[in-house]
Amino acid sequence: MHDLLLRLPDIPALRDRCRALAMLDAVLSPDWGDRYYSFDAHWGEGEEMASMRNGQGDDWFMVFSAAGVYARGLDHEAPNAPHLLAEVPESFRSYVDEPAFADSEGRPDLTVCFWRESGDTRWHAPQTAPTGGVELFGLLADGTATAYRAWAEDYYEPEHEPDLAAVEHVLALRPLTEAVVSALNPETDLGDIADDIAGIGYPA
Repeated sequence: MHDLLLRLPDIPALRDRCRALAMLDAVLSPDWGDRYYSFDAHWGEGEEMASMRNGQGDDWFMVFSAAGVYARGLDHEAPNAPHLLAEVPESFRSYVDEPAFADSEGRPDLTVCFWRESGDTRWHAPQTAPTGGVELFGLLADGTATAYRAWAEDYYEPEHEPDLAAVEHVLALRPLTEAVVSALNPETDLGDIADDIAGIGYPA
């Protein structure tokens, strides 16, 4: 866990990275239900939410707000660890009880969590060692175009290899063009993902 926290960038950079990963996935998978990374720039009043779902029962959710960032992850093969929430600061307590982050019976569902309050200089996690799920944040912590392309080729198995320069373009949050979208996925165009661009809050 300590290694992950050291690898994560500050809040603004992490937010940008989450939006970029969600945009890349939107281009590679216009069908939202098949995506790995998502970002909702309008999740709540003054709140944005990044998320990951791997389709195998593992997920993570990350809320960006004026208070800072709160993240929780779930490795479905590890025991649920609600005790980790005891150390979460009061500024994030509403997310601890958020129904979207609970199991079918309304109980907190997580195996790892961490946070960073606005103005803080580092990330924090419970002193109790997490029971699993740290690896789910690995690609987010890496943040490189090479790592994303290698992962996407394995996960999406696209017919056309995503262009590395196009991946770098999106990770830098540069405005999308038809050429960049086509270099990532020739079967997608800007019109196909217009709603996603707005929903993610990706720069126009």
